[in-house]
Amino acid sequence: MPFTLASILIHPVKSLGGFPVSEARLTDRGLEHDRRWMLVNAEGVFVTQRELPAMACLHTAPRADGFRVTDTRDGSTLDLPWTMAATGTRMASVWSDRVRTETLDPAWSAWFTERLGAPLALVHMPDSTKRRTDGRYADGLTSLSDGFPYLIVSQASLDDLNERLKEPVGMERFRPNLVIAGGEAFQEDVWRTVCIGAARFDLVKPCARCTIITTDQRTGARDKEPLRTLATFRSAGNKVLFGMNAVGDADGAVRVGDSVTVIS
Repeated sequence: MPFTLASILIHPVKSLGGFPVSEARLTDRGLEHDRRWMLVNAEGVFVTQRELPAMACLHTAPRADGFRVTDTRDGSTLDLPWTMAATGTRMASVWSDRVRTETLDPAWSAWFTERLGAPLALVHMPDSTKRRTDGRYADGLTSLSDGFPYLIVSQASLDDLNERLKEPVGMERFRPNLVIAGGEAFQEDVWRTVCIGAARFDLVKPCARCTIITTDQRTGARDKEPLRTLATFRSAGNKVLFGMNAVGDADGAVRVGDSVTVIS
């Protein structure tokens, strides 16, 4: 069975809901606009659904000149432009990395603070900030992602997991960038290099999953699934694995329906 690119997903703000697109431009640190903004606490430390599950209720959608954030709980919205005027700079932390970010309109931060009930600031990664991937696995740049510019998952892998669950879950729980159609469950585990259309991607490290995948991406409610079931057959050491982190070409584009060729 041939492989094709089934969907492309962009998450502009780290740990907020993403949106599908029919095509996306590749950059030196991932898909254009993907995870270039994030929320930080007073100490400049990144905040995610791990600490604030209500972040799952904040969904993004593209607009002509930017994107809209909508709170699914009451429909409140915030419109943000793709190009934002910085009010200053500040150092922020993503895991062990310290990155220089731009501070933005305080009214935007106030909106997130009100929505999430915690003092937060919205910051942006400018092109001038170069954050490197973990050199043990790949030599490249990434955005404000957890560690790598791309996450690749096969649709067959989610289908296999859902057959084991009483209540199926959607792909949005796993927050991938590129979803592949065709083939067998967990085939991406053994892929090393694939071409999607004309673009090349190297799959460098399995993705370890956390409590975020137990968070309902509409309500923010948490359960034990699907992490509990996934742990019964996808554990390695003390980690539960689903999907593959990847690096890719620094320019070009990918489109839904592109052929996917496994090189190695």
